[in-house]
Amino acid sequence: MSAAKTPQTMKPATAAKKLGIYLPAAPAEFAAAPVSRAALDELLQSPPEWLVQLRLEGPHPRDVVARKLGVSNSGLARAGVTDALTTAEISALLQAPPEWLVTERAIQAQVRAENRRIKEERLGKAAAAVFDDED
Repeated sequence: MSAAKTPQTMKPATAAKKLGIYLPAAPAEFAAAPVSRAALDELLQSPPEWLVQLRLEGPHPRDVVARKLGVSNSGLARAGVTDALTTAEISALLQAPPEWLVTERAIQAQVRAENRRIKEERLGKAAAAVFDDED
């Protein structure tokens, strides 16, 4: 006979990443103990008030800040933004963008355009290869 299965758990940092929240801003009881997959699913299905407020107001983790500002994580590092930002701080940056933000958003737009060009080029080559195979 096999022993009862133990539930899979993850570190609080992993759970916070999956929830898209900044771990130091989470309640101590969340940050202190491993999180089971069932508990994570429950948090995703019916988030408690603290999770809703944290997602709305922040502070937000670096990847969320980068996405909301329209820059890369590297762009935040180049600008010296190392702290988590709240929604209000992000909004203030977007309303009156400093020079670094304008520059990083332009860089990000160039990267996206180049990625799009490469993808279209690859699709064109793949279509040409299929067309050549039919001949």
